[in-house]
Amino acid sequence: MNLANRITLARIFLVPVIMLFLLMRVDLGSLTFADFTITYNQIVAALIFIVAASTDGLDGYIARKNKIVTNLGKLLDPLADKLLVAAVLISLVEMDKLSALIAIIIISREFAVTGLRQVALLEGSVMAASKWGKWKTAIQITMIIALLINNFPFAFIDFPFDVIASWVAAAITVYSGVDYFVKNKSLIPVE
Repeated sequence: MNLANRITLARIFLVPVIMLFLLMRVDLGSLTFADFTITYNQIVAALIFIVAASTDGLDGYIARKNKIVTNLGKLLDPLADKLLVAAVLISLVEMDKLSALIAIIIISREFAVTGLRQVALLEGSVMAASKWGKWKTAIQITMIIALLINNFPFAFIDFPFDVIASWVAAAITVYSGVDYFVKNKSLIPVE
């Protein structure tokens, strides 16, 4: 197994570790500054999430640079991305930090676009990531980090960056999904 695929697998294996820290009932303590409090569980989960999310571009870069793109990598990379985001979103809903509606919108779009990508593969073509898809990923990661760290540092100035980022992420997610379907409408059977 090549380095790029190992990095992708590492991202998949980090998913349950993140969830463990987010959802475990054992309180590891917390940090408090003025009116701001964050648990060590959240800090550890956020740091692991940042590491995992940063490997998303790294594995693809390594595979392309070293000409080691494999079918396994093409399958595992999007799967790892979706597992990471979906698991953390569901955990954030469980923690009452994210609206279930936003999580459903984001996860539903991922399923729909993944299905469209599968249809494209069956037709012998590959759907490249669009600029909107890349923006969607960036804002989702930003939103998740803001939620994981209790809106730090914006909490100090009472600015709801995490809430705004959540709704912006939902809107861009919907737009990028519609964009994929419009640009690939020839793949959708009209029978």
